[in-house]
Parts: sequence; C-alpha cells; structure tokens
Amino acid sequence: MPPPALLYALCCGLLAVAARAGYSEDRCSWRGSGLTQEPGSVGQLALACAEGGVEWLYPAGALRLTLGGSDPGGRPSIACLRPARPFAGAQVFAERAGGTLELLLAEGLGPARGRCVRWGPREHRALFLQATPHPDISRRVASFRFELREDGRPELPPQAQGLGADGACRPCSDAEFLLAACTSDFVILGTIHGVTHDTELQESIITVVAVRVLRQTLPLFRVGGPGAQVQASIRTPLRCGVRPGPGTFLFMGWSHFGEAWLGCAPRFREFSRVYAAAHTNHLHPCEVVLD
Repeated sequence: MPPPALLYALCCGLLAVAARAGYSEDRCSWRGSGLTQEPGSVGQLALACAEGGVEWLYPAGALRLTLGGSDPGGRPSIACLRPARPFAGAQVFAERAGGTLELLLAEGLGPARGRCVRWGPREHRALFLQATPHPDISRRVASFRFELREDGRPELPPQAQGLGADGACRPCSDAEFLLAACTSDFVILGTIHGVTHDTELQESIITVVAVRVLRQTLPLFRVGGPGAQVQASIRTPLRCGVRPGPGTFLFMGWSHFGEAWLGCAPRFREFSRVYAAAHTNHLHPCEVVLD
C-alpha cells in the first residue's frame, strides 16, 4: 500500500466518493463501513458540531473528515481525539498546511486518552483516515470521539499535552498565570486532598477540595452555599509527577470529554502577588475578583 502522504496526494486529486450514508440525525457523528467504499477512492465526510464521533467498521481505503464546517475561520482551533478501545484497522492523520500529514491515532500508538492537534488561522480543520492492511478486517473497528474548539492561546494548553501532544511538564510563568485566569474553562480556589496515579492511562488524578469557584464554563464543580466545600477530580499527565502539598491553590484548566484537566496551579498567595503587580501596571488581561 502507498505511504499515507502519497495516497492522500493521489486520491485527493481524483473525484472522491461522498460518504453520504451513516450520519447521525444531528450530523454530529458518522458510522459507516469500508466494505461499501469504491477501491481507490477517498470518502468525503463533514461534521459541523463541536463534539461528535466516528465509527469506521471494517476500514478499507481512506476517508477525509472536515470538522466544524468548511470555513476554516480566522482563529486557531484545537481538536482532541479520544479513541475507543481497541482502536484497530486504521490510522488517523491531521491535515496540515501544504498537504502534509501529522499522525494522531494508530493501533497501539500513544496513551488511551488520545491526541490533540492545533490548527492555525485559516488552516482547514481536516482529518485523513487511512485503512491499514490486514488479512482479516472482520474484527477491525476504528472509532473515536472528538472535541473541537477555537483557541486564542499561542500554544497547545497543558492538558492537550497530557493527551499525547509533545511537550514538557513545567511550571507556568507569571504571564501564563494571568492568561489562564482569563481563558481557562475553570478557575477554582481549593486545597489538595490527595493524589492517585493510573499507570494504564498514564494519568494522575488530583482530588481537590474546592472552597470557591471563581469561574467555570461547564458545571464541573458544584459548590453549595457560602462556606460549603466539595471534592472534585482534576487530571494531569502521570509524567508530570504531581504530588500532594499543603496550602491553598488556584486550580485552572480545561474540560475534555466531561473531565477537568489541569493547566496552571499556583499557590493562591503567589497568584495574588502576580495579579496585584499586573493590575498596578495596567498589564492584567482581565479582571479577577480575588476577595
């Protein structure tokens, strides 16, 4: 079989077959079979939702999947893919500018949590799925869920690195503290109750006692009346080596597939110092109510 880049270049230059069947009613997901696809063709798929899934039974040939509509837009986008286990029979690539391909998912590749990819402004948000050769495809299913969001940050957020993108674990800078407080899906004031480690998923799960929710875009943390406390779980890559520690922290991060992923977690007094200095110099990117 030709290499993925060559197959992509050859097939996309031809009149591709439209994969019309298999869409969900809301056109957020697609389920189909490679057995119905014409040899040598690339099936064209388009899913306009920010969340959905793909289930490719008996993969054969190739598919090109456009996410979030045909207009690439003027802002960067992040897509995260979570494969079903077992993921078999295909490889999934991100289509980059100039037609190059970046491998995201394959059999036995990377952590079970999947991968994230960032497209720059005006890059087409497209995935290229290529079947891998097997003598028996009857038990092969390539299935994954996806989440797509616009991103105003210059780099992949830390939780995306935890999902498989290359990146080192490191403390956030002062500027990153301030930006995270404005752009994160959640900003939670709390303490660390404990940390457990999942070697299979390569994750650490931080149990946080949240005493105050400064902001959240999804109801990840539900806190009752004044003074009420609730425990919640925040995930981070196992390789980052997170350990429990005393004190009050400002936990900031992002939601992926209904789970909270850690971005920055400065001690509250450290964040307060950084924010006060930025506020005095009119350098704070947004207002944060700390009282």
